[in-house]
Amino acid sequence: MIFIGFSPLMSNATTLDSNNSFVNNKLFSKNTVFALFQQEEGQEQKKEENNENSEQETVEIPKDSTTILTDIVDRYAEESIITNRRTNITTLYNKAKIQYQDITIEAGKIIINNNTNEITATGIFIDSLGYTQAPIFKQGSEESVQDSIIFNFDTKAALIFNTSSDRDGILTYSERTKKVNDSTYYAKNLRATTSKKKNPDYYIKVYNAKVIPGKKIIAGLTNLVIADVPTPVFIPFAYIPLTQERSSGIIIPTWGDSNQQGYFFQNGGYYFAINDYLDLTLLGDIYTNGSWGFRAQSNYVVRYKFRGNFSFDYENLKTSLKGLSDYTEATNYNIRWSHSQDQKSSPNSRFSASVNLGSSQYYRQSLNELNNNNFLMNTLSSSISYYRKFVGTPFNMTASLTQNQNTNTEAISLTLPALQINMDQIFPFEPKSGSKTNALHKLGVTYSFRGENRINTTDEFFFKKEMWDDAKFGIQQDVNIKTNMKVLNYFTFSPRASYKEVWYFDEIQKTYDPTLNEVTTDTIKGFTSFREYSAGASLSTKVYGTFRFKKGKIKAIRHTITPTISYTYRPDFSFYNETVQTNNNPVIYDEYSPFQNGIFGSPSTSLSNSIGISVNNNVEAKVASKNPDEEDKKITLLNNLSMSTSYNIAADSLRWSPLSMNAGTNFFDNKVTLNMNATFDPYAINVDGRRIDKFNIDNGGSLFRLTGAGLNTSFSLSSDMFNPENKSPKNSQENFNDPDGLFGGNLNTSNQIFDEEEEEEEDNEKKVDLYNSKIPWRLSINYSFNYSKPGREANTNNTLQFNGDIELTPKWGVGFSSGYDFENKGFSYTQLRFSRDLDSWKFNFNWVPFGTNRTYYFFIGVKSSVLSDLKYDKNQPPERIF
Repeated sequence: MIFIGFSPLMSNATTLDSNNSFVNNKLFSKNTVFALFQQEEGQEQKKEENNENSEQETVEIPKDSTTILTDIVDRYAEESIITNRRTNITTLYNKAKIQYQDITIEAGKIIINNNTNEITATGIFIDSLGYTQAPIFKQGSEESVQDSIIFNFDTKAALIFNTSSDRDGILTYSERTKKVNDSTYYAKNLRATTSKKKNPDYYIKVYNAKVIPGKKIIAGLTNLVIADVPTPVFIPFAYIPLTQERSSGIIIPTWGDSNQQGYFFQNGGYYFAINDYLDLTLLGDIYTNGSWGFRAQSNYVVRYKFRGNFSFDYENLKTSLKGLSDYTEATNYNIRWSHSQDQKSSPNSRFSASVNLGSSQYYRQSLNELNNNNFLMNTLSSSISYYRKFVGTPFNMTASLTQNQNTNTEAISLTLPALQINMDQIFPFEPKSGSKTNALHKLGVTYSFRGENRINTTDEFFFKKEMWDDAKFGIQQDVNIKTNMKVLNYFTFSPRASYKEVWYFDEIQKTYDPTLNEVTTDTIKGFTSFREYSAGASLSTKVYGTFRFKKGKIKAIRHTITPTISYTYRPDFSFYNETVQTNNNPVIYDEYSPFQNGIFGSPSTSLSNSIGISVNNNVEAKVASKNPDEEDKKITLLNNLSMSTSYNIAADSLRWSPLSMNAGTNFFDNKVTLNMNATFDPYAINVDGRRIDKFNIDNGGSLFRLTGAGLNTSFSLSSDMFNPENKSPKNSQENFNDPDGLFGGNLNTSNQIFDEEEEEEEDNEKKVDLYNSKIPWRLSINYSFNYSKPGREANTNNTLQFNGDIELTPKWGVGFSSGYDFENKGFSYTQLRFSRDLDSWKFNFNWVPFGTNRTYYFFIGVKSSVLSDLKYDKNQPPERIF
């Protein structure tokens, strides 16, 4: 983040004298600076040469030295260590190293002036290599490389020439640097960049700067240079943070214009780094026609315990100008909250939240929320739940708050709250040791308790007291008992029984009003309840058929048939119903249930005595492996082909239920999925399209009447399927609600457009084969066909959705998402995506070319989050109709 302003800089900066030395007599003498460029002359040094080369030594501080070091100075050189006793100067040559407290200096040549406790470090010239072993200065976590350095052990000040360092992700290069102390540097002709190339893609040239390591760079006149070409972008004053920790700061907005709202600024605001566990972002939008928006976003995390995020959005949007005929105004809001708990923090309890609620028209009218899934779908849902397992018992509990919202009808259904208590299946007659051997041992019992307070309301009364007027409360308890046993060795017989009890705290009462000649309905407060029970049994077996092959890769095909016949009995509970006179004729009555408005329904009013029949098929094949040492591979040819129907013995008509068929399978190593379903009704219909108690074949038709059918297939193709070395591009558009990315990616107009993976790879140069380059690609297709004809009229739905990505070059990417409706003969929501990896920069262009959500978003900027405000972006909001 860069802050811009006007201010004098470096009032303490030093100047140069005639000998090209910084004027600071307390730090360095002119002779010392001159030693950077001249070698010591005279042969007297060689006479004092210390032959203990390549050994670690300790500097002996002379008694007459004018300065005293406070710690031991360790020194090392691979080739020679020469001490001049007359001048008290020591020279280390070739891979020299000095260690003093937390300071380490490595260089080709180091000159130690024991009189002033100053050292001069330079590289060395080798004919075949040139200038090598440039000095490396380390102090604590700070490290820099330079052409030469002069350092004073007493003051720990330094004079550095042509230095380079990595300061928290920002690479800096400086011609001349003065280190005043451990926390302050002054630099001249500084270059700052995030590009790690030898010749950086760009850099910010700072003529004078003050650097505080680990905190900030305060710069004077600054110029942006791209590809070594100075741009006309000059900043008189700049502030660049240098910290790996989060820090608070201004968020620069994006800008653009709209035909209906005029010019605007979006997503400008302030980021608050509150602490290591919590942050807060406040953003605002403003439009020239008076529209505005506000949003608050917060992230929180406690490692190994929980994490989550919260956001609140509010928009006041106006179309056109007040006073004109097309002027409209809309107010929308949206609340989102996501919370997840680390399972290790509490294995027996869990709290989670997934909230998405607000105005029904928010995703369709918002100018700054381009969430494709919520825009294209008409439901919003939320859930907050707490789960607890009671250790040592079979019981567990879940308390939850839920919300379901239909954005078309603006109807909202809430459970505030719901309490669910479940008992895991227990076997009261199981033996204390050994396995369960008979039906009594296998007798299992489950119990569940559910209490709900359910509210049905609309957008108009949401969060208002009126929404509580029609709140309904109820409790339902269920007990299920089942067991199984083998019959004739091949059949499994499974009897079962269930009991349900429902409690309500009000009921309806209908009475006839002779004055008004109508039926009135009243709600009577008080406890009331009803009970139901049922019993049944099923008999099933498995029939296997194996076809073996003597030749070919396929060794065998196995067909598994699972027929099941079941019986269910449920009594008639219509005795709970009551009657009411409907008109002035006292002998005409209607029957009604006093529980008909209850949230768990009302008692069954007809006897059920039915027999169910179902058949399921599965086909598998055993294929020989290419490697003779490996086992044969088993593949599934047909996952399932099932048919089911039932016959109600107690019904007086229409005893057969429709025949339901389902089939599903996968192809090509699960790359292609195919599912089909159909419903066949054996009964005919009359001229009004209603079922009659007459078989369709007896009415001059076929054996069955097709009332519904569906086909769904999806498959994904990618380049790595045909060439494993050609890695396919990642589907960057996938998300939780749309894992295949068929709806396309969300157009994020905020500053957060890169993920962590992109930042890690931001400056890596990609190696490209110029004449044998590969073009990775990915394609996902989903086809859906549905047919429905319950009566005389038929309805069909025939759609195709597809999306894909292709890397034209290792740095150019193109993506698309679209679909086609064959019934309406038109394309569905379409999105085109273009991206260009510019090494340390990134280019993105997302475009929705047509439709009610037509828009585009253009971005080019630096990848690194440290300089995320160094960018240019522009977006065109969709033309919303309020």
